[in-house]
Amino acid sequence: MLFSLGAGLIGGLGLFLLGMRLMTKGLRNAAGNALRSILGKWTKTPLRGLASGFMVTALVQSSSAITVAVIGFVNAGLMTLPQSVGVIFGSNIGTTVTSWIVAAVGVSVKVKALALPLIGLGALLRLTGRHSRREHLGDALTGFGIFFLGIEILQSSFHDLGGAVDLASFNIGGIPGILLFVVIGAILTLLMQSSSAAMALILTAGMSNIITLESAAAAAIGTNIGTTSTALFSVIGATYNAKKVAAAHIIFNTVTALVALATIPLLLAIVKTISPLDETFDMATTLAIFHTLFNVLGVALFLPFTKRLVNFLNRHIGRDVAELGQPKYLDKTILGTPSLAMDALFMESGRLGEMTREICQKALTSKFRHVDFIKNKMAHDTLATAIRSYCVKIQRLDLPDAVALRLPAVLRVVQYYKKALNIITEISQQHTFLDHSLPEPTAETARAFRRDVRNLLNVAHTPCAPEFMDIKQQLHQLDDVYHDLKDDLLRIGAQGDIDLNTMVSLLEYYSSMRQMGEQAVKGTTYWALLRDMDLTCANADKENEYTWKQEA
Repeated sequence: MLFSLGAGLIGGLGLFLLGMRLMTKGLRNAAGNALRSILGKWTKTPLRGLASGFMVTALVQSSSAITVAVIGFVNAGLMTLPQSVGVIFGSNIGTTVTSWIVAAVGVSVKVKALALPLIGLGALLRLTGRHSRREHLGDALTGFGIFFLGIEILQSSFHDLGGAVDLASFNIGGIPGILLFVVIGAILTLLMQSSSAAMALILTAGMSNIITLESAAAAAIGTNIGTTSTALFSVIGATYNAKKVAAAHIIFNTVTALVALATIPLLLAIVKTISPLDETFDMATTLAIFHTLFNVLGVALFLPFTKRLVNFLNRHIGRDVAELGQPKYLDKTILGTPSLAMDALFMESGRLGEMTREICQKALTSKFRHVDFIKNKMAHDTLATAIRSYCVKIQRLDLPDAVALRLPAVLRVVQYYKKALNIITEISQQHTFLDHSLPEPTAETARAFRRDVRNLLNVAHTPCAPEFMDIKQQLHQLDDVYHDLKDDLLRIGAQGDIDLNTMVSLLEYYSSMRQMGEQAVKGTTYWALLRDMDLTCANADKENEYTWKQEA
């Protein structure tokens, strides 16, 4: 008896989770670019974001997938923070659609009569529609069928469990019981990584009278807290913009859960007046209404304060990054005087160069912390964007020829510095996983190469110093050392002194390091050409500088 009960519960849960995974993945893939289009274009205001979040979550049946997608869009600059907050609000309401599906199927439909045709139709679509949208739609329909079969098996097992064990003796009343089921709901969501799946399981248990209405309602509140774990995991090591989105999701879900928990007797009283209760006591529909009601309540509480929430997040997350990346010299009041605006651009692009070289220098040392790198890179990206925007504003003016000729050079300087930073980002990620232990004399050549790269960055840091005039020669020397190192790595790899995969990775690593140095130096060289040489480097050799310009 106990074995069959356990097998039924485990098998039903397995079918349930497998169906949920197939259904979510199939719907998401079938939606294709529509998901990106809706989230990217239909979210201009928080209210439109709310509607888009609801639609997309109802479509793909996964608020966690939408949250991760929103974090990615904000990170890529395709969506602003206020827009993302609206989508998060909508996704919480969209996730209640699963409750209504389970309630409708569990109450009024013979599950096998619906599930088996869905599985058959889904399999047919998949087999006949390879490499097309039909294939993904087939997965979704098959997932729905398996999902419903899992619900039926779980429901049957719960009924058998209720007959074999006196579950009433395990019910804990009052506040401790409510809090216990909140924790259970959160843990279920954390383990399944899907609030929809956890909610469907809670509904199935409720329909089988395994748990009381109050306990099921508390567990439903717990799913709102548990679903924030996806956002937490997805922003580990991410940018500050991504962390702001995750924080908005956590604040909204947690506060909504606390409000629902504090008013649970009132909410259930309202639900009972709305729900079509009769003598058979329609638990599933009642829970679906409760789940929808407290999520709508949370949106109603937060939507008018979206702007304040965004301001709060901006003040408390990444504030130091915003200050570090804030332009110091770019001022809209001097746009009326193009020569002064150009001077401001010169100073700001010089500051961007300093940031680039400092980040690269620090990233080449093993003591550099990854969290600092993310912070500094965000500041660098913010400042580079501000410089480009200022260039666009200057471009709209009636510019003298001298200014018009220097403006493209500013954009080129920014591009060189961005390339250098992108390369050092890859290098810093590779550094941790690479085995840098090499036999002598190759190890000494590698040390000499890294030392020469740091020295080159030091010289580029002072473009007005006499040493900067020899930077072209230093680059040639670095190139010679690189080729010596490359020959050594190829030799020891061929001899079997190091693994061939390690050899290839080290070749790519040191090649990227050389490119990073070249890009940083080119950026500084073009920066030095932005002004007349007598204003920047009194002792500069103009002919040598302009030769550099042609070769760069």
